[in-house]
Formats: sequence, structure tokens, C-alpha cells
Amino acid sequence: MIHLPLAAFIQALTAYLTGDLWLGAAIASGFFCGREHAQAEYRWIERYGFGLRANMPWHGGFQSRVWNIKSVLDFALPVVFTCSVAPIVG
Repeated sequence: MIHLPLAAFIQALTAYLTGDLWLGAAIASGFFCGREHAQAEYRWIERYGFGLRANMPWHGGFQSRVWNIKSVLDFALPVVFTCSVAPIVG
């Protein structure tokens, strides 16, 4: 799983450039949350929207039926990891 090393890299790079581990955690977490939400929207469009984004309601990407364990872990693990590292290291 590439998400954890990439989240750690984003956090470390941000901390190096700004001196703020929490900012790095926020940037890494925001990146992966946004990425997984966008993928959930694409799954909704494919399954229920007949391939058209215009058919998706505003809440389509939030519906649990387009999320699976992998997609939840792909955003939850980087968030938990980076938010755990910040208070320990910082």
C-alpha cells in the first residue's frame, strides 16, 4: 500500500519546508480524503448515473453504497498515521 509512505513523505516534506508537522498532516490527510471521495464519485457515476456526471446528485460520493473497505482504509490509514506522528515527533 503506497498511501502510508506517500502520506509520510508529504508530511515530512511539509514539516521540512514550514517546520509544522500538523500542517503536513492536514495536507496529506486532505489529499487522500479528496482523492478517495473523487473515486467514490466516479464509482457512483459508473454504477448509478449511466456514465454521466450530470446524473449524480450532490451527495453521490458520500453514499455508503459506493464505498468499500479498501477505499475507506485508503483515506483512514494516512489520516490516522499522520495525525499520530505529529504529536509524537513534534
